[in-house]
Amino acid sequence: MEASWSVVLLRTGVQLLAFPIYLLWYLGLWGPFCKKAFPHIMARLALSYNEKMAPKKKELFSNLKDFAGPSGGLTLLEIGAGSGANFEFYPAGCRLICNDFNDHFSKFLDKSLSQNRHLQLERRMIAPAEDLPQIPNASVDVVVCTLVLCSVESTERVLKEALRMLRPGGAFYFMEHVAGAPFSWSLFWQQIYDPVWQILFDGCHLARETWRDLEKAGFSELKLWHTRAPLPWHPSQPHIIGYAVK
Repeated sequence: MEASWSVVLLRTGVQLLAFPIYLLWYLGLWGPFCKKAFPHIMARLALSYNEKMAPKKKELFSNLKDFAGPSGGLTLLEIGAGSGANFEFYPAGCRLICNDFNDHFSKFLDKSLSQNRHLQLERRMIAPAEDLPQIPNASVDVVVCTLVLCSVESTERVLKEALRMLRPGGAFYFMEHVAGAPFSWSLFWQQIYDPVWQILFDGCHLARETWRDLEKAGFSELKLWHTRAPLPWHPSQPHIIGYAVK
């Protein structure tokens, strides 16, 4: 998407204000610090996000049991499980596989698991979402990915991997912040903040059109709707929510 002169001007101003962070990033100091600090920030933000988004999460995950396997059990892989903010919304007896790229989330994940005894942890992995060879083909009933596709290296590869791991008839659930509508104030400010935001928040992109990747991924059925999350920061309000069936 082409940026207007006003976006370029304001974006440059924001980047100048963030010059010390750019300098730390260039020197190789910001990355390691961000990896350690990011889980602490996200664990706090997840509490507020869940409070505001609980009704939408409950609605989204209300039909998880419909995708249980032939035995009646539900095996669920969460990509980018982070601090375990979704665990309270999963059905009792769910067999859980947790993945995240950042091992500094571990203590927050452990805390969430201890608070959600209705789940059965089968496995946890530290690995990029684009490459999960530890999980066999067609071996899970559901893959969940919330607030993750904004920061992966390749959305296309993550979705391809999700399709590989899902059994036929399994489902991929998502809840992601995305680019705002064309000519909207949301998109205007997203384009301004995006370069600095990526450095501040461990690769998170504010203006990804993630719904386009989902439409092209090759799922047999896609249930997707656009919504505005009741969040205080305007650029993060545009969201997509839904699920796709293999």
